[in-house]
Amino acid sequence: MIVDHRIYTLRPGAVQPFLELFEREGLPLYLEYCGKLVGYYISESGTLNQVIHLWAYESVEDRERRRSSLYQDARWTAFLDAALPLVASQESRLLKPTRFSPGMPA
Repeated sequence: MIVDHRIYTLRPGAVQPFLELFEREGLPLYLEYCGKLVGYYISESGTLNQVIHLWAYESVEDRERRRSSLYQDARWTAFLDAALPLVASQESRLLKPTRFSPGMPA
């Protein structure tokens, strides 16, 4: 299993519009195509105007296959056209859990 840790730093004032857009248009597509949603957060301290989400996948190959399918959907392209102007920067990290992480098989 891997976790895709994504951080989007949004333009000031864009957090709420981004969340509403993602919940309405992006989330249904991510749930259809991509891994399991582990968590979806907003920053309350430190760097502000950030949306942080974590998605679990079986492997790097599973993530690549699923995201490739997502990118072929015209609805995703339409979502990106609306969402990207709200984003100032983005980061993505692939995290590999330790053997004692919660949810790992014994």
